[in-house]
Amino acid sequence: MPVVSDSAAVQILESFKDSDIKFDIRDLMETLRDKRHEGWVLAAYPDPKTGHPLIGAGFTLDLPERAHAQPDALNAHQFLEPSSADLWRAAGLPPDRLDAMLDQYGTRFAAWHKKGFRRRIPTLAPQITDDEATLLLRISAIQAVYNAKAYCRNFDRLTGPQQMALSQLVYQIGVNLVRFDDFLSQINDGAPATALAADAPAEALGSDRGYWQSVQHTLMQTQWARLYRTRAIAVIAMLDPTYDDSPAAAEHLISASLRPAASHRRHTASVNRFATTHRGSRAGSHKRKTRAKRKA
Repeated sequence: MPVVSDSAAVQILESFKDSDIKFDIRDLMETLRDKRHEGWVLAAYPDPKTGHPLIGAGFTLDLPERAHAQPDALNAHQFLEPSSADLWRAAGLPPDRLDAMLDQYGTRFAAWHKKGFRRRIPTLAPQITDDEATLLLRISAIQAVYNAKAYCRNFDRLTGPQQMALSQLVYQIGVNLVRFDDFLSQINDGAPATALAADAPAEALGSDRGYWQSVQHTLMQTQWARLYRTRAIAVIAMLDPTYDDSPAAAEHLISASLRPAASHRRHTASVNRFATTHRGSRAGSHKRKTRAKRKA
């Protein structure tokens, strides 16, 4: 079999060093593999929305390389959107195993369809080991860190929790984060000039409470925060400059302010109550008219 040379994306990902960031990459990985967030499945299974095959902590197995232009002229850091095959190679796993896994997934999906496939998830035999899933998670986390720098001009000036929050946000939302216009505008253009001055202390931006409260506010206004409230609270709280002093207090503050998405059931019940009341009013009116006619 001919040897395939590593792509530029693979080389970039493999060059990552723990010293490139201010938090422990293992802490981010532990959060992402938590069942309250992405889950942990050792066999290929379908994404509930798209049907794309996932494995481990939500690693997508069949994505092509994607172009992702840098729209921020003031940020020289480019986005990295390699194919699933490149990420697989960067994790150190053999390409032929990925091909075989995708073939098996296609056969199963054709036979079971998405709903039937997802019902069988608990019974699927492992196709990768726990250690291999961890390698895939690590390389995906590294890609998220790399792209977080492309979204945030001043990533290197942030505190460790703030860097981790942005990396987790990129991992969870992916390329759709580009649509968070208010958030991206505030975190980049809203950064106070005094904190970015050449003579400013290294921690000036990361510790500016007013600035970070405004950044948090833009995220709290998003549909993502309302729909995925639990994970949003964890991410948004980490942007607090005092997060390290008391993570629980920072999360409590966000939890108290972040309203959950309106429940469809509650909305339906309200509609039904209105309809019942409305029908009751019309019925009562009809009875009064009938009695009036009889008297006449």
